[in-house]
Amino acid sequence: MRLKKLYVAAGALVLVGALAGCGDAGDDDGGGAPDVEVAEDCDPGEFEDGSRMAELAEAGEINVGVRFDQPGLGFKGGTDDLPAGFDVEIAKLLVADLCIDPEDTEAVNYEETISDNREPYLTSGRVDLVLASYSITDERRQEVGQAGPYFITGQQVLVKSDSDVESIADLEGEEVCAASGSTSLENITAEGAVGVPADTYSICAEQVADGSVPAMSTDGSILLGLAAQYDGELKVVGEEFSEERIGVGYSKDRPEMCEWINDVITAAYDDGSWADAFEATLGTNEGVETPEPPELDDCQA
Repeated sequence: MRLKKLYVAAGALVLVGALAGCGDAGDDDGGGAPDVEVAEDCDPGEFEDGSRMAELAEAGEINVGVRFDQPGLGFKGGTDDLPAGFDVEIAKLLVADLCIDPEDTEAVNYEETISDNREPYLTSGRVDLVLASYSITDERRQEVGQAGPYFITGQQVLVKSDSDVESIADLEGEEVCAASGSTSLENITAEGAVGVPADTYSICAEQVADGSVPAMSTDGSILLGLAAQYDGELKVVGEEFSEERIGVGYSKDRPEMCEWINDVITAAYDDGSWADAFEATLGTNEGVETPEPPELDDCQA
């Protein structure tokens, strides 16, 4: 792993304002997260000839699919130069290892990616990597490559602050919003609720806030960030009722990328970059402790 990281003032952490309930997660461009830079001795020629990593490093350009609507994981406000969040920080580590400056918006295209288009973006070659709260599943691995997991979370429920709902069990037969094409939508149905698809989770949160639906559901880490945008109007309830193993998507036509991705993530575990990224993003939530990094899956043949 050929990168180094610099630090800025702790008081400027990327999501402090949003997660403290200021109502606008888009005012900060992510300047409080560890600043990832390409190592001075980074050599694009170190990658095996013909590998996708060698091609990207030589070109000095890469397309990365991330979320723009999930505070804490991937969020980009209208005036932000770069998206910010834990997924984005892991993406930056990968990009820097290719000897590409992850802060250079001419070299790195951070493409907005929603639940429904993650596989199409990878299979069509529109993006080279996807880091967009991308749960690893056997079904998805039939279509694309998925390395990791670099984070494990679980699904919970978001409701109005005055709601009597305490868990997903209280929503049997009721409408619950989730993003189209997500595992969250499948899990809602399995729990006996009526899944209501929406293009993005921010739309779901709006529908909960205006009373169109009684609840929405996805990973608890996403819900905390969304709730913070509504200044006390919404709350996260219930125990986790699923396990979501979040990983990195890549083209199945480029299997060599798996070992490289796992090597970069392993190095980030070992040198503290992974923990730094978590603490500057998801870790800014009150009461959230930095977890142990999850064990990575073996790469598929």
